[in-house]
Amino acid sequence: MKTLLIHDPAPDRTYEKLPGAADVLAVVAHPDDESFGLGAVLAAFADHGARVRVVCFTHGEASTLGQTGPPLAEARAAELRSAADVLGIDEVELLAYADGCLGEVPLEELTALVADALAPADLLLVFDQGGITGHPDHRRATEAACAVGAAHRIPVLAWALPDQVAGQLNAELGTGFVGRAPDQIDITIDIDRDRQHDAIACHASQSTHNPVLGRRLELSGAREHLRWLIHPRDPADRPPPEGQRTRR
Repeated sequence: MKTLLIHDPAPDRTYEKLPGAADVLAVVAHPDDESFGLGAVLAAFADHGARVRVVCFTHGEASTLGQTGPPLAEARAAELRSAADVLGIDEVELLAYADGCLGEVPLEELTALVADALAPADLLLVFDQGGITGHPDHRRATEAACAVGAAHRIPVLAWALPDQVAGQLNAELGTGFVGRAPDQIDITIDIDRDRQHDAIACHASQSTHNPVLGRRLELSGAREHLRWLIHPRDPADRPPPEGQRTRR
């Protein structure tokens, strides 16, 4: 098993493994979020023996990038199932909220669905506040997860981009990535991207001719960065971010 070296920005703390978790529940907005964004981290948790599950709020039917076959919602559901197998995800719950419209759904409704899927998770994994790309669905999914984490005293860990990577992408490609300064990043892990690349390939409707994704992975190299939105030391006192089923 590959050893992951994790370095906290605090100079007196060094980690040699991912945060301990027996059951990780990832909360995402679209099929491919689990692969394009969280893929390397989810695979690492699976490799270290955690049960890994995903709740995805939409079928991603609003994104037509590269789509030339069956109805997009059906295609993306099948892509998600295939990618989940590659990443070692044990269970996927795919909901059918309208892509691009999560902000219109009452937060209490979304949090109830996450809470229903929660047991026996001891860690929630999400996109960073700001949604990484600024996408409102990403932000809403994170908001719902943080509300559940605060209510149920479950830590929430977010995948984040360093300022340097986000800034380079925005300068080169005119994107709206939201980055974090070094003192806002809690954990940096060395990862092997092979499984993530294989999972990304499962999402052919979205990954084909996707220069932004390719450049982000290139700039990120063999590392991913994480930050606590609700810290395991004191999960009850961290508020949710401002803001704010089909089984495999």
